[in-house]
Amino acid sequence: MSDVEPRYEDPPEEEAPPLPRRPVEDSAEMDITPMIDITFLLLIFFIVCSTMSQSTSVQLPPARHSKGVDEKASVVITIDGEGGEAKPEVYLGDGTSGELLPEDHDTQEQRITEYVEDGMGAGKTTILIKAAKAVKSGEVERVSKAAANAAEEGTSFHIGVMETG
Repeated sequence: MSDVEPRYEDPPEEEAPPLPRRPVEDSAEMDITPMIDITFLLLIFFIVCSTMSQSTSVQLPPARHSKGVDEKASVVITIDGEGGEAKPEVYLGDGTSGELLPEDHDTQEQRITEYVEDGMGAGKTTILIKAAKAVKSGEVERVSKAAANAAEEGTSFHIGVMETG
């Protein structure tokens, strides 16, 4: 016996065939289709989760460069209301201490026309319509048209003007 240990050699490996090489494309373009998909998903999510404002009231800015209106020389009509679906209350006079008109629009228009004619006959030269913050602009326009039907030529017309201090 010999002191030499037998040497074991690994069997020769078979060489694997080289992988076919694809031609390298020198392109700087990027596929952005997934990014567009995510953008549309986010857009749909925010549209579904958002709440739309129901308010249609108009915020009138305070008058900066004008004089206040003399209420003694004006025919004053006041519109008060909560906004929304509730019908506004129309008063002939300044504030809610004036005569409250019924809810019927035709009756309101007739009474407003008579009230303005009486005021013009008494020598008043301006028409002043005051509206609460929550009153819709369509209601103010309706009352304004009824008042304008009886207004004389040369009458000045004021709507929702607030004097700043």
